[in-house]
Amino acid sequence: MFGLGMPELIVILVIIVIIFGAGKLPEIGAGIGQGIKNFKKATRDADKQEKIEEKDKEGGAGSTSA
Repeated sequence: MFGLGMPELIVILVIIVIIFGAGKLPEIGAGIGQGIKNFKKATRDADKQEKIEEKDKEGGAGSTSA
């Protein structure tokens, strides 16, 4: 896709270690992981909310037409 092989990824990792330092990497990783977790949860909650709203519209439309 982007043409990133193992050597390129190693170079990127070395640059990140130089910029942030080895002690900061676990904190950065935890922050990124938490952000991904929150994003997935928000997406899942939004999908549930949309399904509930669709169900309410369908239920409301059926009861008013009777």
